[in-house]
Amino acid sequence: MDGNLFKAIGDATRRTILDELTEKDGQTLFEICGRLTMKHGLTSSRQAISQHLAMLEQAGLVRTRRQGRYKFHHIDTGPLRSIVERWPIDREEPNP
Repeated sequence: MDGNLFKAIGDATRRTILDELTEKDGQTLFEICGRLTMKHGLTSSRQAISQHLAMLEQAGLVRTRRQGRYKFHHIDTGPLRSIVERWPIDREEPNP
């Protein structure tokens, strides 16, 4: 399991970005910045949001696709499986 994954999801802004991509996948940086400002009152600069997206991409949680001059961001929850595999959710309760 990669420490980048925990670092990536350890930040509230990055978790909010993931929430927004879950709600509407395939957003540009401009769209993400707008949604963060309007819905969450986050006034981070485009550069700061771009850096957050780069960290999420490095952790494998976001992948990008270029189309012309636009770059679209897509959520990829695959890396989160390693957490569930390490600490299974539906384990049986231990007997007293």
